[in-house]
Amino acid sequence: MHCNTFDIAGEYRTLTDHYPNHGQRPLIGITGNFGEHGCELARAYYRSIELGGGIPVVVPPTENAVMLVSLLDHLDGLLLSGGGDLNPLFLGQDPLPGLRAVCPERDGGELLLARLASDRNIPMLGICRGAQVLAAALGGDLYQDLTTCLPPGTRLLKHSQDAPRHVATHRVHAEKGSVVAALLGSDFAVNSFHHQAISDPGPHLRVTARSADGIIEAVESCEQRPVMGVQWHPESFTDTADRSMIPLFRYFVEQAATFRNARSIHHTVLTLDSHVDTPQLLDKGARLDQRSENGLVDLHRLTEGGIDAVVMAAYLPQGGRSADELEAATHRAYELVETIKQSVYHTQGATLAVSPKTVFQAKTVGKKAVLIGIENGYALGRDLANVERFRREGIVYITLCHNGDNDLCDSARDSRREHGGLSDFGREVIAEMNRTGLIVDLSHASEETFYATLAASTTPPVCSHSSARALCNNPRNLTDDQLRALAAAGGVAQVTFYDAFLRDGGGATIDDAVRHILHMIDVAGIDHVGIGSDFDGDGGVPGLASEADMTLLTCKLLAEGLNAKNLRKIWGGNFIRVMSQVQYKGCVQL
Repeated sequence: MHCNTFDIAGEYRTLTDHYPNHGQRPLIGITGNFGEHGCELARAYYRSIELGGGIPVVVPPTENAVMLVSLLDHLDGLLLSGGGDLNPLFLGQDPLPGLRAVCPERDGGELLLARLASDRNIPMLGICRGAQVLAAALGGDLYQDLTTCLPPGTRLLKHSQDAPRHVATHRVHAEKGSVVAALLGSDFAVNSFHHQAISDPGPHLRVTARSADGIIEAVESCEQRPVMGVQWHPESFTDTADRSMIPLFRYFVEQAATFRNARSIHHTVLTLDSHVDTPQLLDKGARLDQRSENGLVDLHRLTEGGIDAVVMAAYLPQGGRSADELEAATHRAYELVETIKQSVYHTQGATLAVSPKTVFQAKTVGKKAVLIGIENGYALGRDLANVERFRREGIVYITLCHNGDNDLCDSARDSRREHGGLSDFGREVIAEMNRTGLIVDLSHASEETFYATLAASTTPPVCSHSSARALCNNPRNLTDDQLRALAAAGGVAQVTFYDAFLRDGGGATIDDAVRHILHMIDVAGIDHVGIGSDFDGDGGVPGLASEADMTLLTCKLLAEGLNAKNLRKIWGGNFIRVMSQVQYKGCVQL
């Protein structure tokens, strides 16, 4: 027994004195190989993660889906390591003569792991086989054997070198503007130990580097996700005195650190999306507890994106305004409200919420809160009593109009300006909404309606899904003057992800959504901006394709300098503040 030869207390004091934030390093899972003695991993992999600033942990080969899902709840990044050939059966192919040994203990589990990590936007780096796993998991394809699968006449380089692992043997050209070019340069030398390669990156990855013979050497996400694969072995360089590949690992670990921070924020703050059009899918048989093929909002995606609450809008397109048509519109609104309620009642992980208190209670018990709004005051018909009836159904807001004028007001689109803003009935409706505790939603309203409502309402309105007209000249968007006026009234503008509202001419991405958020903060202030995606109602752009991508938006906002306090307000705090004020003043308390 030599208990005194190692001073545990002294070592602990040294660590905490010199590395006070050592516990904040991101946790990086590295997939292990399967060898003679079970799980194996070359030292170079975990040393590279250490040098990059992360904490490496080994992920053993397994197809236990429950374990993999639970594991990803703790990992901040995933490194898919090299190894044997991928079984072509997973790609719907039969084996060719050039195929070498496959590793069934790894293949199914790693493909599933990569898909699950992609769903959660967990940063991933694939190395050699790992890059091939990324492509295969995300819809791409592989060459089983370069020597036999390439077109006749291809002058193939030597891709399985005999030189030591840390020696570079051929050059790679990286695409201008790619991450790999920014990190390593446009032309650099790599080692090479493979006979399989990516033949088609698939719909979610783009080629960012090739060797002189055209073989794909690097891929990155074409949707701005934190995903990269390289065909060489950068870890073999970092395991020596060569530090040329360290930028690759530092970048990967930095992405993981940002993701860790974003996920932590989503765990600790209330995250709310103020407008989704999912009820129109629920009305056709979709279920909240099943991953939808066509929809963008379900329990799985809400969990993956770290979203606690959504306002589901019972949407009514503007129709005719005869007595019978108005009665039918009101009836249809009640049908949609009941559809939402029944869908939530039959979803174990969700609960209906009608107030800020019930929203926070849902988060506390780990359930997703579903609030209900009505999109288009057309649902009220000409019966003022419908306002209180809908409030007692648990409705939290009513959007005064949609595309086209109704009996309440003029719309921003397809309007004849018949009321010059609000009608007399519209003013009565706003007064009744104020009285009963319903939020007035001004998305879709004309500018005249907008300003008339600000003058008429005694409680702050919201724009549940509207963006900035200064950045995209669409009449549905808010001018800077409107943003300032809304802020002065204590209201909130919720940025939406509809392509036509983010970029003139279309082609918007997550970067455009970020630009709108930052602009609206600059104009209206941090207390008056939020998120209203319009998912399942034409909302969604690359990088923000569903609720599952909301953590990626937080990563982007963190990179722009927003902090946890800012994000608490944007991700629901501002909207909840307005809801609290409106309901507190209302006479109907649910």
